[in-house]
Amino acid sequence: MANVQLHRADVIDGAVAILDQYGLADLTMRRLATSLNVQPGALYWHFANKQALLGAVADRILEPMEQPLESGDWTTQLGLLAHRLRECLLAYRDGAELVSSTYASRLTTSKGRERMAGNLIRAGMTREEADLAAYTLLYYVLGEVVDEQSRMQMDSAGALPEESSPLYENTTATERFDFGLQLFLGGVRHLLGARVR
Repeated sequence: MANVQLHRADVIDGAVAILDQYGLADLTMRRLATSLNVQPGALYWHFANKQALLGAVADRILEPMEQPLESGDWTTQLGLLAHRLRECLLAYRDGAELVSSTYASRLTTSKGRERMAGNLIRAGMTREEADLAAYTLLYYVLGEVVDEQSRMQMDSAGALPEESSPLYENTTATERFDFGLQLFLGGVRHLLGARVR
């Protein structure tokens, strides 16, 4: 193996490349080390274990969640955040599965969920309600995209019968996503509206 200066960003870049090419199941420390032309031990200078690496990859996937939003009321901004999260996840093979696992183990440092909660607080929710609602929206988006990515991969591998192919559905994945998002936003509006009475 070559003697190269390995930087943390190089390791993350390499992991993202493997994720996109082979998927989460094949993102191993050994494969990553081979692709970077280093010994596996070199990776542990930057990450204590694979789970820590996956947290850093999730943070990379979720970087666009930190970008500023267009102005608008809380429903517009929350909708934009939900769509941005969906786009982040769809941009990478198995993106939703990876991010979901890192959220479950609290390894991602992304503040996307906190941005959603802050938006809900500005809308009139208490901190506790906003945190619960933000987790609800986060898990809705993650679940929707895990399903969408799994079906796309199964279809491209020929594992779905033709009548079950996403290509023959009456609605698009985006339309189904928007329907669920509007149900969520309607529920928040109803909760907040009930307090005004």
